[in-house]
Amino acid sequence: MIAVADYGVGNLASVKKAFAAVGAEAELVADPDALARADAIVLPGVGNFGHCAREFRRRGLDAPLREAHQRDVPILGICVGMQLLFEGSEEDEGADGLGFFRGPVTKMRGTPRLPQIGWNSVRLRGRHPWLREVDDGDHFYFVHSFVPEAQGDIVLGTVEYGGERVAIAGNENVLGVQFHPEKSGANGLRLLRAFADSVDGGSSGGGAPRIR
Repeated sequence: MIAVADYGVGNLASVKKAFAAVGAEAELVADPDALARADAIVLPGVGNFGHCAREFRRRGLDAPLREAHQRDVPILGICVGMQLLFEGSEEDEGADGLGFFRGPVTKMRGTPRLPQIGWNSVRLRGRHPWLREVDDGDHFYFVHSFVPEAQGDIVLGTVEYGGERVAIAGNENVLGVQFHPEKSGANGLRLLRAFADSVDGGSSGGGAPRIR
């Protein structure tokens, strides 16, 4: 089962619906014990970093997520969910991130406007099994003012917006995307399908619909 972690953010239903569109079972999970039993975990995110980080811990989801990370359970962070994978954010310096990736999250500067809202092209800088159906230059939908300051091999994709910004960061069992795959049409659905296929060898299976 793919668990969409419910810690009071706003795009839960759309993420669940997107997984259903690729033939994958995803459930909204607010219970720590249920999160601990998940085969894969999605951290969605809309809103303020500090609010999301505090609600995540207040609801007791921090410990089972860390245990899942140690067991190499697949984890996907979306937008603010991606930012939570890092150590902290300039948006709320009193709130700690999960620290799965090193580096801070900072407010974008020198941009045409904030937030960045709309479609933008992602340039691939590395490969990952969950990006196997993503092509260099594919467009995805962004809504954000803050971005991780990641460096090194974990940077798998970038976007140009007043400078080169990190759009995808990941390692073997964790991937963070600054854009919203659930709002990115066929390109986003292909990414979610690849993530779902990592669960027990392929939870979307042969009956998954074709994505054009």
